[in-house]
Amino acid sequence: MSDERGQHWRIERDAEGIVWLWADKADSSANVLSSEVLRELDAHLETLRAGNPPGVVVLSAKKSGFIAGADIKEFTRISGEDSGYRLIHAGQRVLDRLAALPCPTVAALHGFALGGGLELALACRYRIAVDDERLALGLPEVQLGIHPGFGGTVRSVQLIGVTAAMQLMLTGKPVRAAQALRLGLLDRLVAPEELREAARAFIHHRPAPHRAPFTQRVLGWPIIRPFVQNSLTARVAAKAPREHYPAPYAIIELWSRYGAQGPAAFEGESRSIAHLFTTDTARNLIRVFLLQDRLKTIAGKSAAPLERVHVVGAGVMGADIAAWAALRGCRVTLQDREAALIEPALERARELIAKRLRDVNKAAAAAERLSADPEGAAVGEADVLIEAIFENLEAKRALFAALEPRLKPTALLATNTSSIDIGELAEGLARPERLVGLHFFNPVAQMPLVEVVAGRASDPQAVQTASAFARKLDKLPLPCRSAPGFIVNRVLMPYLQEAMSAAGEGVPFAAIDATALAFGMPMGPVELADVIGLDVCAHVGESIARGLGRPVPDLTVLREHIELGKLGRKSGAGFYLWRAGTPVKPVAATAPADLTDRLILILVNECVACLREGIAQDADLIDAAVIFGTGFAPFRGGPLAYARARGVDAIVERLGSLAERYGERFQPDAGWALLAGAGGQAAETPARAAKS
Repeated sequence: MSDERGQHWRIERDAEGIVWLWADKADSSANVLSSEVLRELDAHLETLRAGNPPGVVVLSAKKSGFIAGADIKEFTRISGEDSGYRLIHAGQRVLDRLAALPCPTVAALHGFALGGGLELALACRYRIAVDDERLALGLPEVQLGIHPGFGGTVRSVQLIGVTAAMQLMLTGKPVRAAQALRLGLLDRLVAPEELREAARAFIHHRPAPHRAPFTQRVLGWPIIRPFVQNSLTARVAAKAPREHYPAPYAIIELWSRYGAQGPAAFEGESRSIAHLFTTDTARNLIRVFLLQDRLKTIAGKSAAPLERVHVVGAGVMGADIAAWAALRGCRVTLQDREAALIEPALERARELIAKRLRDVNKAAAAAERLSADPEGAAVGEADVLIEAIFENLEAKRALFAALEPRLKPTALLATNTSSIDIGELAEGLARPERLVGLHFFNPVAQMPLVEVVAGRASDPQAVQTASAFARKLDKLPLPCRSAPGFIVNRVLMPYLQEAMSAAGEGVPFAAIDATALAFGMPMGPVELADVIGLDVCAHVGESIARGLGRPVPDLTVLREHIELGKLGRKSGAGFYLWRAGTPVKPVAATAPADLTDRLILILVNECVACLREGIAQDADLIDAAVIFGTGFAPFRGGPLAYARARGVDAIVERLGSLAERYGERFQPDAGWALLAGAGGQAAETPARAAKS
């Protein structure tokens, strides 16, 4: 056996002459297909073509998985269609060379094979994989506003047929082991220790490669293709307007034009993605991906253990936080005034765990990690204690006074408050420096963001530990300074209140929501208020207004519904009637022409105020908070990115005209000059602000 090692690839030749080509990107925990990685692979493939070995197996030397895709950071350096085409065409050529090797080729996968990683596997004759729960195969490029570019739009259809390939590409969602095998994406699933022997068997026996079944090939016939195209386009249009998300339409049109056949299909793919790179949607979605990456790495490692979690408060938020922590491997105890209050929370947790973990044994083990603790017996063993009781300053202080003396010295003390100042909560603590906010969003299982809130006395190390804990729970930690409403609720309230003001002027609820949806918001503000609860909206809005020293808005429409007991989804009726968890909406009437600006610019103006006050370190983090905490139209890149794209001067002028017509709430914040400056850096960082 012989070995040759390059910078990113290692070639191993066994006694039979079979080549084992190991992907091992230097200085990285995961493999990605950067230009440098592809160039080195290209050189190896040229050597292999000349040497004509009996077979080639492509594997990953990384424990994390096979290949995560292309290097997204390289996409940010694309200056136009020509440079995008050159980048993609070069990668496409490398995988074409792999597909053209005269010997059998096997992709031996474990963990993940995503984007360009799966495209590389598709260029091999066979694909086998380790059969475990970590396996994920997907083409997620549409989530970046683009589509596969290394031959994936062609080879996926040829392999598994247009129906399955379109599902893979249009949703961007990965498939797991059994489904991948069923679709024909994989030829075999094996145990980890059998991977190499299985690859060797495919090289020796050379079975006929899998191809799409005849019924799927028929759909690609020119006479039938237009009907399939119309059906696919209608499905996409029901979820994503073309002007907001052009990539799925481009995927369908590529297939309709070329039928996933011949050199023209590959060339069309590279030209199409090169164009998509230049769209605002792609640039903004790539920006959102990199913002997410930043939040994933912002915490660093925690020296403190984070295994034992004690949650106080078995209401919806406390119960869901406890369930999610147990699901993510923590041992969790849940406390409330009596056992009868905890049992519904445990039942809710068992339902969540069963839904998330299909393996009965793993679900049982996760449920076993969560237990009732009405007396708080486990407080002294907790690495992390999270308070999640009702929003009352004195009640929370009293709870901390009772629990703090029982905590071990290294324990993190956290509150899930959504609006109370962390500094005020810390008053009276013996060690106020270890109290931080861990503000989860509802529903906990679906919302990715956690605001990690530093109070005046919070120790930066405690903030880092809290961020690391959020990452342990697979959430995105967003460090911010304690201020009324923090970031997400602070900017969301003016948006919701403006919707109420418009409703008070006679604008129909459905028209208000339709206006927000047309902008790209995932849910209209009226429906969102119903989901949050009208009583909660009123309380949080008043609390934030008082904290900021502003007059409480006159929200007559909101008050009228609350007085009638119409609190939103939880009561079965709010602004809308709710049936089976879905609002019943009338057909939307026409909304005033300026309603979009009223809803969106008042939110953007509040984001600028947060930047000026240094509530987050910079404009990017504020954008990240609003995207991942509210679902703000991701294809616009965040509220402050949207403001820059539209033009700071233009927005300031527009706010001025809205202020003249609708009142002082639209006066441009003094921080617009800061946003117009280079970098959008906050006036002060959370760490400095916490000490001031």
